[in-house]
Amino acid sequence: MSKIHRFIRDFKAKEHIESFYLVQEVSTGTDRNGKPILSLTVGDKTGHLNARMFENVEALVGRFERGDVVWLRGFVQIYQNRKQIVVNEMRKGIPGEFNNEDLLANHGGNPQEHYDALIEIVVKMQDPFLRQLVQDTLSDVELQSLLLQAPAAKTIHHAYRGGLIEHIHSICKMMLHLSVQYPFLNRDLLVFGAIFHDLGKVFELDISEGIRYTQRGRLVGHMVLACEIVESKAQRIPDFPQGHLDVLKHIILAHHGKLEYGSPKLPMLAEAMVVAMIDDLDSKLNTLFHFLRNETETLPATENWTHYHPGFERYFFLDFFRRQT
Repeated sequence: MSKIHRFIRDFKAKEHIESFYLVQEVSTGTDRNGKPILSLTVGDKTGHLNARMFENVEALVGRFERGDVVWLRGFVQIYQNRKQIVVNEMRKGIPGEFNNEDLLANHGGNPQEHYDALIEIVVKMQDPFLRQLVQDTLSDVELQSLLLQAPAAKTIHHAYRGGLIEHIHSICKMMLHLSVQYPFLNRDLLVFGAIFHDLGKVFELDISEGIRYTQRGRLVGHMVLACEIVESKAQRIPDFPQGHLDVLKHIILAHHGKLEYGSPKLPMLAEAMVVAMIDDLDSKLNTLFHFLRNETETLPATENWTHYHPGFERYFFLDFFRRQT
């Protein structure tokens, strides 16, 4: 096991660092003289920072990816009013050297409370076949255990322990409001889509060493894995309608919204389209919230603008966020 972990929130300028961190982003570039630079975003359960390596970069290019745990040695500097790690030495972490509890945040609240709230929503589903299918799935002991721990993604949104069930519950709550605002939408299908669209990620992602894809996750993917769950549970329900099964699988397979985003089918039901839109909304707002919070914690209180966010391709004004939080 490693030495006592040094948490990112406690970093001080000019402090020397030697500890393990989770890679959230990694890229290579060059400085003004054309010399290669390795740029990373590394994090632990308390936050994340940019880290840059300027020496011996060529030997490390391609050896790290998002979700890896890395040991690094370096020091903290202030660059453009923000803390940054200058890395002198880095390698992949070896299982047993680090404590995963130090690295994976628990931002999503109490997973059991999210689960209990989902059960309360599911018992009110009107269609007996859909209600039975969802209840049987959520009561599956193996799946429930994984769901209470799983992140919703390897990086970007809800990428922390319990992130998946937080994401699912958040979308479910929005679906309840939308089914009232737009009564032509089928409430049961919206709730099903909220719960099942990413459910395959309990088998796609593993959090025993950082956040990594499982073999099944790489070879099959969470959409197909979710469809397999639906097929398996439906087979055990007498007279489960085949038409239902096709619709449910379609909602899962179309939830990325566009073919270029990885969905094999475009949404062809209003409910499938809504699931895709609300999934995208919740994902982006979660990403934005944690970005803004990290910026307010690492930037001086006098700085009203965030750094550039490459995913959103813009800067954000911090004044109102600081007032709200």
